Amino acid sequence: MRSTSMGRLAALALPNRPGGAQWRPVARLRTRALAVGFTLAVSALVPTGSAGAADQYQWAALGDSYTAGGFVGDPQPPLGSATRDGCDRTTNAYPDVVDRELDEFPPGKPVHLTNVSCGNATIADIATTKQTPISPVQPPSAGWTAVDPQIQRAKLNADTDIVTIGVGGNSLPFGGMLLKCLELGATPGKSCREHYTSPPEGEESVQDKLARVQDEYIEMLAKVHEAAPNAKVITVGYPAVLPDEGSACNRLSLTELGAIKHADVDWLRDHVLKALNSTIQRVTSFFGDRYVDVYSSSVGHDACQPAGTKWIEGICGDAENYWPAKLPGTLLNCAPINKRVTLVHPNAHGHANTAAHVERAIRIALLEH
Repeated sequence: MRSTSMGRLAALALPNRPGGAQWRPVARLRTRALAVGFTLAVSALVPTGSAGAADQYQWAALGDSYTAGGFVGDPQPPLGSATRDGCDRTTNAYPDVVDRELDEFPPGKPVHLTNVSCGNATIADIATTKQTPISPVQPPSAGWTAVDPQIQRAKLNADTDIVTIGVGGNSLPFGGMLLKCLELGATPGKSCREHYTSPPEGEESVQDKLARVQDEYIEMLAKVHEAAPNAKVITVGYPAVLPDEGSACNRLSLTELGAIKHADVDWLRDHVLKALNSTIQRVTSFFGDRYVDVYSSSVGHDACQPAGTKWIEGICGDAENYWPAKLPGTLLNCAPINKRVTLVHPNAHGHANTAAHVERAIRIALLEH
């Protein structure tokens, strides 16, 4: 697998081809009209008959916390359930939002969602490694039990029609880099950019991180296609977490990006976040899969925007009451400002935006299926 992966990496070094389809923002009414149109078109092609597994499209949603949702709705499974696994999936995360839309306007026949996304998942956790969840919400006394790779948990097979994947950030890891930038931002004369472009011993440079992520993503997509050979695979990029200008952020505000220096915000945006999305899009295109761009439509709704405009909560932000105000094992405590630890993740508005683009991609993929 390694040699195959390296060969693919060589191919990816060629000038980039245009990536998979990228979706522009669509008004809600127009989205509904499009959904109805797809429903009618596909219905004409699908024979009627008794309901059964063969009369359903099978959709598997894989991914990390930007897919699972974390704090944007009711926990799935619900609090108190013996089936809780520590992955923090929620009802207002984009897979559930899309699922409700597809249920209301089915594309010819019902779509059955299997959502195994999990907070803190890495690329390796999708296809090759067991993950030990780290949910801070009512963890068992002995800690969470490790869960199988997501392609196993989703039971991908030849009958799987659609696979959506939103992963990559934790493999850098973007969250860890953000916290390091926060630490260095409070230290005069220190630069997050310098730390990751000329790293100390034991730390990967950002270039090495992105090269490794590309390699891992190739291997992951190859395993997804092997497990679900007939599925249409859709990858989902990351939204505009950071503003177009770092100077837009208030460095005194934990509801934004805290003490991260403005120059480091600009560097993180252009050389880490955008580079990560470009890597995902490039590998997706190489496999002939469809990439969903949610960055373009979310510009201007980043973590440094005011409440009501932002689609990304800041380091501290608004979340459901079950979500903690203090990050275990750290000094970060959002309780004094009546917020919860959101660590730069999408809120319900952000998930709704992603849902609109993913829903459209799924409907088009099913027409091509």
